[in-house]
Amino acid sequence: MDWFQVKSFLKYKIKSRYWKGFGIHSPFVFDLVANLFREKHQYYDFRKIDAWRRALERSNGYIEVVDYGAGSLVNRSGSRKISDIVGKGSLPKKYGELIFRIVSKFKPNGILELGTSVGISTLYMGLARKSAKLITIEGCKNIAKVAKSTFDEFDLKNVLLVNGTFDEHLSDSIEKFQSLDFVFIDGNHQKDATIKYYNQLCEKANNDTIIVLDDIHWSPGMEKAWEYIINDLRVTVSIDLFRIGIVFFRRENTKAHYIVRF
Repeated sequence: MDWFQVKSFLKYKIKSRYWKGFGIHSPFVFDLVANLFREKHQYYDFRKIDAWRRALERSNGYIEVVDYGAGSLVNRSGSRKISDIVGKGSLPKKYGELIFRIVSKFKPNGILELGTSVGISTLYMGLARKSAKLITIEGCKNIAKVAKSTFDEFDLKNVLLVNGTFDEHLSDSIEKFQSLDFVFIDGNHQKDATIKYYNQLCEKANNDTIIVLDDIHWSPGMEKAWEYIINDLRVTVSIDLFRIGIVFFRRENTKAHYIVRF
């Protein structure tokens, strides 16, 4: 973490609550926080994903990386070690497992991911809902090759990997869905770009759409983008888990924002 992220984390620790669901009046949100967020069941797929993550973390290979977003706070060089990309850039285990549980519970038929990286986060979604159409977009062709090997290793037939920038492929990818039910945004960590992509996605959102954003406290710009999203009148329920933010569009819920200890 840099100094900004440390300050953001301290603020989160002070403001976060509802760890066991106490104080939440919405039955929908209470069930999420008290049950789903605290579920301890270890799915068999978790062990397989962990084993693959460890294998990539042991890799000594290097690849040339072209970063189309805000870049890495850790390493901005063109050549990067695969193990570093996995260790510093992939979705941490506890958040990946939470996304797996959310997808398992809500059973989305259309899943879109912005920012594949090496495919770890895609595994959590694709294995949780093998019958869903899943499109994932990755800008760097060499990272996309590593992700392709990940999907081949797990024989994920429901994943379409698109290589290119979000600006090039987001509109076309959205149009491929009859229903856009679940979105994971993890790329181009810039305020204006994040807001732009969010608004594009909302054009295809429905009452049951769930959008998860990674690194919502990564930078001042990302925090401003997150503030914009949670104040959007189309959003009814928003949940801040520090690393990720989750938004729902359910019209049956009263608009409310929760900062939850996780």
